[in-house]
Amino acid sequence: MSEQIEEKIQSEEKVILPTVAIVGRPNVGKSTLFNRLVGARRSIVGDMPGITRDRIYGVAEWQERAFQLIDTGGIVPDDEAIIPANIFKQAKAAIEEASLLLFVVDVRAGVSPLDEEIAKTLRTLDKPVFIVANKAETDRVAQEAGEFHRFGYEDVFPVSAEHGVGIYELCDAILEILPEVAPPPKVQTEINVAIIGRPNVGKSSLVNKLLGEERVIVSPIAGTTRDSVDSLVKSKQEGVLPIRIIDTAGIRRKGKTEGLEEKMSVVMARKHIERADVALLLIDAVEGVTHLDANIAGYAHDAGTSIILVVNKWDLVEKDTYTAKMFEEKVRDQMKFLDYAPIIFLSAKSGQRVHKLHELIAKANEARNLRIGTGQLNQFYRDFLEQPKATTGKSRLKVFYLTQASVRPPTFVLFTNARNGAKLHFSYDRYLINRLRETFDFYATPIRIQQRGRR
Repeated sequence: MSEQIEEKIQSEEKVILPTVAIVGRPNVGKSTLFNRLVGARRSIVGDMPGITRDRIYGVAEWQERAFQLIDTGGIVPDDEAIIPANIFKQAKAAIEEASLLLFVVDVRAGVSPLDEEIAKTLRTLDKPVFIVANKAETDRVAQEAGEFHRFGYEDVFPVSAEHGVGIYELCDAILEILPEVAPPPKVQTEINVAIIGRPNVGKSSLVNKLLGEERVIVSPIAGTTRDSVDSLVKSKQEGVLPIRIIDTAGIRRKGKTEGLEEKMSVVMARKHIERADVALLLIDAVEGVTHLDANIAGYAHDAGTSIILVVNKWDLVEKDTYTAKMFEEKVRDQMKFLDYAPIIFLSAKSGQRVHKLHELIAKANEARNLRIGTGQLNQFYRDFLEQPKATTGKSRLKVFYLTQASVRPPTFVLFTNARNGAKLHFSYDRYLINRLRETFDFYATPIRIQQRGRR
């Protein structure tokens, strides 16, 4: 959804979110923390200090509550140069607006004179401050965060914004400080559908058939499509969201791409997969399923995109010798991690069964937005998780409860009695995902499981 739509919704609903500002000296990971909390790559991240110059706003959601987050540039209070001075001015405006400040420091670098100067400035304000000791990827490094207590603040949180370590604890503490405000309603105005696959499997032909016009150039030459093409298809059914089709360039193996332009088109195709709600992965029925098909499917699965497997050119296959069941068995064998993805056999050129895609896309989109109520999750816990079934090493772990943290894709957090980074066995994750899928019908969408042990 665009920022304009989000602002319009918040204005109409008159939802005023409490504000949290991220401050600190340059290059301590403020933008990485911002991106982690809002769940999207909104701020540019890089090793060069001073990349973020303006205030960047986003909305973070946790445990069915929300707050506004502001990312600021690195503060250098006494620098008289134009850009650092303006950054400091922007940061001061964010600080004045905020109800809580996250003072980010680099735990690996330790306390710096600039950190001490910023801490001195913040102490003059009548605002709560959390010290976020970033880049604490290991327990040994996290223990060094204690030296930042010298700034006089009680709350010091060792985290790794890049890897997500300690973020849950930080979010819980933030919610204890802020007033309770539910997330503003988000209205999905269209379904983003990426057409993906290796070169020359018929992606552009399928786009043209869905649109009912020659919108995209179709050629037997592999690599004709270089950039993605967005086209909107409106449904004739009332209440059904229109589909935004993204025709991506054919993805090849890294060693097979020639020239910078083609390499960039493949990179951008993967970027467009990340912004899609549903991906239609085209497989050539004549050539059969390949390792590259599985690799491309892996990109979509890792991005959390709902996936529908589309076997194209099915009209060219001799049905007497090769049945749909035989083909599906080969696909499932090659892509075991996509057991949740439905398969449809069609012909983009003739239009055979193409009309059925609209219904499958709408169903997949509905499933990825599904939020399970607390009562239903409690019953699910009693049915499948209350008795300890999971082990890790020689320790027997118990699941206390689970909650749904987010949608798109559905993400659940398990609270366990694990200590020192112990994790439930991966087979338990698989067991849990299968039970969730059976119970709540998460059609065509991946499910994410996150584990949270004792602090």
